[in-house]
Amino acid sequence: MSSATKSKIATSNLSTQKTMFKDMIVAKGLTKSFKNFTAVDGIDFTVKKGEIFAFLGPNGAGKSTTIKMLTTLLEPTGGALTLAGFDVLSQKSDVRNSFGIVFQDPSVDDELTALENMVLHATFYDLSKPETLKRSEELLNLVELWDRKDSLVKTFSGGMKRRLEIARGLLHEPKVLFLDEPTVGLDAQTRNLLWHYVARMSKTKDMTVFFTTHYLEEAEQYAERIAIIDHGHIIASGTTSSLKKQTSTKTLEEAYLKLTGHSTRDDSSDADLSARQRVRSRGRK
Repeated sequence: MSSATKSKIATSNLSTQKTMFKDMIVAKGLTKSFKNFTAVDGIDFTVKKGEIFAFLGPNGAGKSTTIKMLTTLLEPTGGALTLAGFDVLSQKSDVRNSFGIVFQDPSVDDELTALENMVLHATFYDLSKPETLKRSEELLNLVELWDRKDSLVKTFSGGMKRRLEIARGLLHEPKVLFLDEPTVGLDAQTRNLLWHYVARMSKTKDMTVFFTTHYLEEAEQYAERIAIIDHGHIIASGTTSSLKKQTSTKTLEEAYLKLTGHSTRDDSSDADLSARQRVRSRGRK
């Protein structure tokens, strides 16, 4: 076979791979159990390519467990889950190369400069030095940190660190960006600035954004579709307009409270809740 023919086949295969799926994330019957506690109970949802998707719910509802399964940190105990066309269980390396993530808690290294944080992150994805420097400059300019590239991160404000984390998460050009309460603790100006960057990248790069937040106005303003999870079950999904219509309410916050109730929830992760559930179960024996 000639090299020209091989090239045509490779190009055709790549084109097919890019167009063969429109849903970037597909979950079917997704379940995660911790002994006698089920944190996520047979949920189904899809997220389209290039979509900004909000995953909402009270504390302990199953959000963190779902994100950990999506990002290969936890293995599902049931159901099927794919990301960017890859199976989360059997193709973990491909899945990990397909997403970026910004955690709720800061994860940048305070003892490194902004640029050093970017270069360190690039090594996990085998980016070449020229490619790393080019993308770092582009992204640090995007989040207005290029002039501080040689400053130690420990001198940054909380908003600057969050902007750096977003730039770092985008460095390897992920197909999916996960944002786990990315604006918690930030002032309104910084929150708006961060969402401006994220929305811009979603549109210009056709990047899927999957985010959680307790700021419901963020979901109302930026999410194209929303899923609400509670007690391990998805109890509603759709656009903001459809959720308001479904609940006969005027705002997303009103719809959310009508669906999930007004009682407060324990501010803990799903895994922590499962641990306490096991302790309570043993105490009843």
